[in-house]
Amino acid sequence: MASDDATQSLLPDEKNALERRRLRQPMNVNIEGKKTNGIVDGVYFSVVTMTTVGYGDLVPHTTLAKLLSCVYVFAGMALGGIILSKAADYIVEKQEILLVRAMHMNEETCLSEILEEVETHKVKYKFLLALILLFLLIIVGTIFLYLVESFEFVDAFYFVCSSITTLGYGDDSFSTRAGRVFAVFWILSSTICLAQSFLYLAELYTEKMQRLLVKRVLARNVTASDLEEADIDHDKTVSAAEFIVYTLKEMGKISPEDISLVMERFRKLDVDQSGTLTESDIIPSPSSEHRHSCENRK
Repeated sequence: MASDDATQSLLPDEKNALERRRLRQPMNVNIEGKKTNGIVDGVYFSVVTMTTVGYGDLVPHTTLAKLLSCVYVFAGMALGGIILSKAADYIVEKQEILLVRAMHMNEETCLSEILEEVETHKVKYKFLLALILLFLLIIVGTIFLYLVESFEFVDAFYFVCSSITTLGYGDDSFSTRAGRVFAVFWILSSTICLAQSFLYLAELYTEKMQRLLVKRVLARNVTASDLEEADIDHDKTVSAAEFIVYTLKEMGKISPEDISLVMERFRKLDVDQSGTLTESDIIPSPSSEHRHSCENRK
């Protein structure tokens, strides 16, 4: 109230000068809290908002800033999540071969064997690598907070855990300029790395359950009802192709809808309706091409 009275008592020229100063320093007007540097604080606030950490050390102050924050938190999460997860996935895939080589250092393995090992256990190595990167980021963050931000060791570790899980209680935050520059990169990498770790863990569990299902399908005895269901063309016999399709369906590799789409494609290609595909079905004869062109003219 006192500040409003003081502003009203200013001369018009003084009011204009004050308004120009505010416009030249948008960060100071729109955001309030503990500040270090305009650009650093702006980027730091954007990252903390986008990753939903929300320490509370810098908060929107004006109506415009609050509305922009509402838009940015959703748009930033979507765009940032897509871009950074793709980048993290790319980095993890590039390091998979190095990880496999390190795990089989004492064994004589050629590149083809390493690539086969990576492809066979792709999700497992992605999860292990994401976990190692996450562990390193936790260590780096804890040491940085202890040395630069003068945190106690336990408080630094607690703050790191609450940050990478995006809890952001607000009891502590990065307060120095160097700390906020570090936070811009560290928060982005650590939160994405944690999300990727959980994603790979879920994928690893799903893959394990899928393999158990495959083993169970291959181990169980085939019954008469199985043969009847596998007989797609209902000719009382099951060919190798029909048995493969049925088994893949039981394993969950393909669905009945997939089979229907493939069969529909086959019927369209089977021009002479012989039940088999030959070159004459795929390469149309001159007479059929002429007939097709005549139909198009009509």
